Amino acid sequence: MLKRFLAFSAVWLIASAAQALVLRDDRQVEVTIAKPPQRIVSLLPSLTETVCALGQCQKLVGVDRYSNWPDSIAKLPRMGGGIDPNIESVVAAKPDLVLMATSARGAERLTALGLTVFALEPNSHADVQRVMRIVAQALDVPVAESDRVWRHIDAAVNAAAQSIPAQAKGQRVYFEVSPAPYGASESSFIGETLQRLGARNILSASLGPFPKINPEYVVRAQPDIIMVGDSNFANMTTRPGWQNMRAMRTQRVCHFKSEESDMLVRAGPRMAEAARLMAKCMTDKADASKANDKPKGQP
Repeated sequence: MLKRFLAFSAVWLIASAAQALVLRDDRQVEVTIAKPPQRIVSLLPSLTETVCALGQCQKLVGVDRYSNWPDSIAKLPRMGGGIDPNIESVVAAKPDLVLMATSARGAERLTALGLTVFALEPNSHADVQRVMRIVAQALDVPVAESDRVWRHIDAAVNAAAQSIPAQAKGQRVYFEVSPAPYGASESSFIGETLQRLGARNILSASLGPFPKINPEYVVRAQPDIIMVGDSNFANMTTRPGWQNMRAMRTQRVCHFKSEESDMLVRAGPRMAEAARLMAKCMTDKADASKANDKPKGQP
């Protein structure tokens, strides 16, 4: 009887070990996922959107306060911010997997409390593809499915680029991500999208992905187009010299609604929609520039 019990235990342990998955996250920590997760907490909007893009929305039991897409997650419990999650709320949800940013606080404490924590933070197009693949592995979704989703995103960004007329390309763009101000440089995922669309970024990669800049820098650079969220646009005119910038005078400023800004500043599955917004801005403002450059009285 004892031999049969020991043999059964050995088989169970081998099966359990075979089912367990070890993945390295962006902290360079090896995380063991004992079995395909059924209760997921996501504490970064781009990761929430990635889970849903992979068809696993129904497994989410909590998200951060900023996650707002797709609509099906609207009634999920909110568990603090992406940087400062509410540890008690996360633990109370009894998740078998917690997805969070590498910059977030609390990963060590959640791990110490017995939760499986996986930290990821996509910052480039390549990161989005990589993170989508690794999340698929963690959720027991075929990698072929994550590759299919990525191909759709990539093809849609290419289509957005092809939709822009030649005369609208080569424009110099300033993209503001927050009002300090912080801008998106060439090395950010936003900068990568702009480059693929044929725009020229006034913020070089050497400044870092999202540098805090002196507003006078933008005045001196004289961008052809400014892209900014509605909430940032309101105080732009109060900055010294900004009212006299050519882009401001000729209304070559695209200020995006909050739901559009969400798409634009998240490195995730909705990058294709973000590329379409930027492409429309470049096309529209190039046309506006032509109209503004016409001599007075000319139709």
